[in-house]
Amino acid sequence: MAFRFVHTADIHLDSPLRSLAMRNPDLAELVGDASRQAFVSIVDLCLAERVDALVIAGDLYDGDQTSMKTARFLASQMTRLHQAGIKVFKIRGNHDAMSRISKQLVFPDTVTIFEGRPQSVPQTAGGVDVMFHGLSFASPKAPDSLLPKYSAPREGAVNVGIMHTSLAGSPGHDVYAPCNVADLHGHGFDYWALGHIHVRQVHSGASTVLMPGIPQGRDINEAGEKSVTLVTIRDDRTIEIEERLTSIAQFERVNVDLTETVEWSEVVGRVRSALEGVRAFVRSRHVVVRLGLTGASPISWALIRDRDLLLAEAEQVGEQMGDTWVEKLELNVSPFAAEASEGVADPIFELAQSMRADASSEAFRAEARALVQKMISDLPPDGRDFAGKDEAGLELFLDRVLANGADLVTARLKAGGSQ
Repeated sequence: MAFRFVHTADIHLDSPLRSLAMRNPDLAELVGDASRQAFVSIVDLCLAERVDALVIAGDLYDGDQTSMKTARFLASQMTRLHQAGIKVFKIRGNHDAMSRISKQLVFPDTVTIFEGRPQSVPQTAGGVDVMFHGLSFASPKAPDSLLPKYSAPREGAVNVGIMHTSLAGSPGHDVYAPCNVADLHGHGFDYWALGHIHVRQVHSGASTVLMPGIPQGRDINEAGEKSVTLVTIRDDRTIEIEERLTSIAQFERVNVDLTETVEWSEVVGRVRSALEGVRAFVRSRHVVVRLGLTGASPISWALIRDRDLLLAEAEQVGEQMGDTWVEKLELNVSPFAAEASEGVADPIFELAQSMRADASSEAFRAEARALVQKMISDLPPDGRDFAGKDEAGLELFLDRVLANGADLVTARLKAGGSQ
């Protein structure tokens, strides 16, 4: 006999499109609805596996949600679990604490929402006694560890702690309820169901400490398969964990080397092969690709000039393959070495060198930096990250823009001279 539950976190229902100012409305709709569809797949998994409980370790919502559409959606999914006799144990994370709708929804009595004080809830199924311990964020900020507030383990039961925490810190994540994995192992619980960090982490030791990661990526920075964890507690108190795929749309970076390509059709052929390769290994229904083209090619100028046409070609290839989307094209191509050396006496080549020299001067860079900073200050807060999140990010953005600008002018001039 056994007690089984699904552990998830960071669903971020109705999370707004972040870096996806997509020109393809169908793709924008797919990504915008993916977190909701991932939650449906989580409920489907609970029903298919006939688990005893679903554990949500924070951030079911994405922020200050007011949509009644979200409320109706959640009510229908919780009803599905309720009708199957599956309990739900949920804590509020930092995003949930900002949500007004999260405090207004009324769920079935099979749903336990832990409040801003420590609670312990006993459950028995499959001949196994389990004690769930949880504590929600009372406000969006939690600068101190919450671990001292959790009760001691209940003797005779398998103890499961549910916590939203940044642990000792993680790149791209703010600090919330920080604590050390060693302290979690030392607390005496058998399993820690964590949330907040969007990458799956398993920390074995005296107990099982697990961060399931986000069940559905939202942009290219959350690439790869996304999942939840199916947990089985045997009657001998041993714990087994299984990762289960939940992502509907999987983001992937795909790099294509165009070295020595001399025909447009060759470029499209290499793009097709690369997309077929990624489609073959991605298990999620949809794959959303950030396509990066690199290498030295005699037609680099044409690729730079006609990048929109190239993107359209790549999108068409993905459409022909089915459920394969290209959300952005990044070009880092250069002239073929022989062409560059032969072009020393070419006025366009010389102009390109002059433009790159001017762009690398501190005076030119300072002027460009001031222009970008003014653009940033004129934008609303949620649109200001396009040039990086800090000074180093801004400098990298300027490097890319100034280099690409010179390449684009060169491509335009070369195209005109070849007609």
